[in-house]
Amino acid sequence: MAKKQDAILRQRGIDLMNSWRKDWNKFIREVLGANLDKDQQAIVTSVQHNPRTSVASGTARGKDFVAACCAVCCLFLTPRWNRQGELVENTKVALTAPTDRQVKNIMMPEVARLIDRAKQRGFVLPGTVTTDRVRTNNREWFLVGFKADEQNHEAWSGFHAVHTMFIITEASGVSDNIFDAIEGNLQGDSRILLVFNPNTPIGYAARSQKGERWSKFRLNSLTAPNVTEKRIIIPGQVDYAWVIDKLEQWCMKIRPDEVQPELDDFEFEGQWYRPEDLFRKKVLGKFPKVGDDVLIPHQWIEEAQERWKRCNGSQPMERDRDFRILGVDVAGMGRDATCFVERMGAWVSQFHSKNSGGTADHMEIAGEIAAWRRRQPFMYVSIDTIGEGAGVYARCVEVEREPDYIISCKSSEWGGYDPDKLRDMTGIYRFVNMRAYLFWCVRDWLDPKNHTGAMLPPDPLFEEEATEIRWFFRSDGKIQIELKEDIKKRINRSTDRFDALANTFYPIDTRRKIDLHRLSRLV
Repeated sequence: MAKKQDAILRQRGIDLMNSWRKDWNKFIREVLGANLDKDQQAIVTSVQHNPRTSVASGTARGKDFVAACCAVCCLFLTPRWNRQGELVENTKVALTAPTDRQVKNIMMPEVARLIDRAKQRGFVLPGTVTTDRVRTNNREWFLVGFKADEQNHEAWSGFHAVHTMFIITEASGVSDNIFDAIEGNLQGDSRILLVFNPNTPIGYAARSQKGERWSKFRLNSLTAPNVTEKRIIIPGQVDYAWVIDKLEQWCMKIRPDEVQPELDDFEFEGQWYRPEDLFRKKVLGKFPKVGDDVLIPHQWIEEAQERWKRCNGSQPMERDRDFRILGVDVAGMGRDATCFVERMGAWVSQFHSKNSGGTADHMEIAGEIAAWRRRQPFMYVSIDTIGEGAGVYARCVEVEREPDYIISCKSSEWGGYDPDKLRDMTGIYRFVNMRAYLFWCVRDWLDPKNHTGAMLPPDPLFEEEATEIRWFFRSDGKIQIELKEDIKKRINRSTDRFDALANTFYPIDTRRKIDLHRLSRLV
């Protein structure tokens, strides 16, 4: 009888453990006794199921607490034992931050409090907690916290396990070199969680909020439970009184007719505000206003994507003044894909990439363009003819019945146009080369002040490319775009999508008028 009861209790324990492994938030509620808000719970779910999670946060929004919850979950819910009690799937968790203080006075105490709280609730979690680690009875199963030291890449060399997790708090203050070392350990069942206040729009942490590899979250203090309820729901989180104080200090009241979304203007309790950079970072969990040298602010892209979503990506009715044009950025040797994108006036299609396998197949790409032209016989095709694109252009012209529809877009040359006549929408700015002109056309098109109604499909790769491009005035007053090689160093790839879209702004409205009546008889 006793054995049967023991077996029943054991099975109940196994079932309970399995339920926690399936749902980390359940473990946090029932074992750790933590009260997470819905945004924090979504972060936990992401960490459980996604290899990469990025969290930009306002002040006192609980980012370090939710990170500690994730660390404890991973440490105790991912290891596996066989029936003999031997550890067959080990787990290693690393906590790091720019300073020792952040690790030992903030992160590790949060972990220790959670383990102590579990014990008070009757759940004794294995291991011993010290100032910088949680030790267990197995050398291959542990949690450790240490400073992200740029001079000590060897600190990461021991993190090879069946299950690994890397948690970086204040990640915007950690150098890209450290992240390069961490990336080398992201193999198998590995997870990485970045939590940070968005103090700077550059660097690895900032890029994680743009890249498609990441599950992205923003903890906005205005939506914190203590603020929305105007009373303390979760002790320790930001409260209503603090937010009201910061609204007075770091925001300017504006009228509804003065609202500019690109400036992150927002409404709170019936009043519109324009935030300063401190409010963006500390309250909204957003990056500071993009610097004057950034070509495309992220807010402009978000607005264009929202318009695209509202029309479900459907094409608008074609108008006589709207050319249909296909932009093509051709992959060269060593690059992965050729990128195609179609634009008609304000509307842009989804980006289409064709894998090159590391070799440039001119015939195949030309065939793809020909198929596009058969579907849309009045469509222009603008091909980047620097490098491999020249061969594709030559083949397209060779097989086309109407070669005037095929455009050679050489970014370093003016293609016969008078550079003094190709200016921005204000007619003021001049440009160093065709590349600078085309890139600025994209900027003008996306700028909300120009009311173009630009519609962009959601695409994290395009977002990352567009918001990383810098521009500057040359000594003669002309606008120049930074070198492609410099952008590539930051994002580790070429700006293929942005280049393809920029090609669609080639100034075809001044080209020779094609006899559409004659062409219609041909098709």
